[in-house]
Amino acid sequence: MAQGTIGNSEFDRDTAVTPLGPGLHEAELSPGWTILGAVNGGYLLALVGRALAGVLPHPDPVTVTAHYLTASRPGPARIRSEVVRAGRTLSTGQASLTQLDEDGREVERLRVLAGYGDLDALPDDVRTTAKPPPLPPYEECPGSRNAGGGGAGGGVAALLGSTEIAGRLDVRLDPATAGWALGTPSGNGEMRGWFALADGREADPLALLLAVDALPPTAFEIGLSGWVPTVELTAHVRCRPAPGPLRVAVTTRNLAGGLLEEDAEIWDSRDRLVAQSRQLARARLG
Repeated sequence: MAQGTIGNSEFDRDTAVTPLGPGLHEAELSPGWTILGAVNGGYLLALVGRALAGVLPHPDPVTVTAHYLTASRPGPARIRSEVVRAGRTLSTGQASLTQLDEDGREVERLRVLAGYGDLDALPDDVRTTAKPPPLPPYEECPGSRNAGGGGAGGGVAALLGSTEIAGRLDVRLDPATAGWALGTPSGNGEMRGWFALADGREADPLALLLAVDALPPTAFEIGLSGWVPTVELTAHVRCRPAPGPLRVAVTTRNLAGGLLEEDAEIWDSRDRLVAQSRQLARARLG
């Protein structure tokens, strides 16, 4: 695979949007970012985020909230976006992604409300009690591209390798949160691992919108099987990430009424908390 760079990579090509008129873009949802036929929610967030960057006066996503209304499928899509407010340091926009169904009717898949700013203009004063997640070295964690990490490695590689999106990512999981791959989930509702794009493209703010939804669901470590469709996802981008793989930690504290939350933190190679997210997802019980 050719080395990817920001602006020239598979991720950039597959999240490209083409202007059709004021506030209107078309896009092609790539089958390479699917899980069991459905397009990954983080990929959709990044694609719509790119469209919003084309209409808002500020360059970077700071806060993005998406409601996933119906499952997106590979193929053509349109994004309608508008400026809600343009301020001096923060601008707000909204966007809607639609596709045509089998009968040719337009169906809304995703609706987004987002705030954009300039991450390079933020003050560098940081006061936090948050700490990076403890992870084994990158090379020792199992993923779709390696089966390290002891007995769980083969199971992790098999499951991740069975999804189309796995070929676009280099996700390596902490063996301590991969017991589900051996049929012995911990029950703790935690998932930790390393994240990078498979072609070596470094992460930028749009890639962070992908990364918050890139690890296997915490439901696996709770003891559930099957994928977990997102209902709503809010991501906060805190700063531009430094080069290198990202560390991702996701936790679930409450599953009730067939719904669970996933809280994610993303840390860069300089031990900075570069993004956070919370999503509400459906848990397939029974």
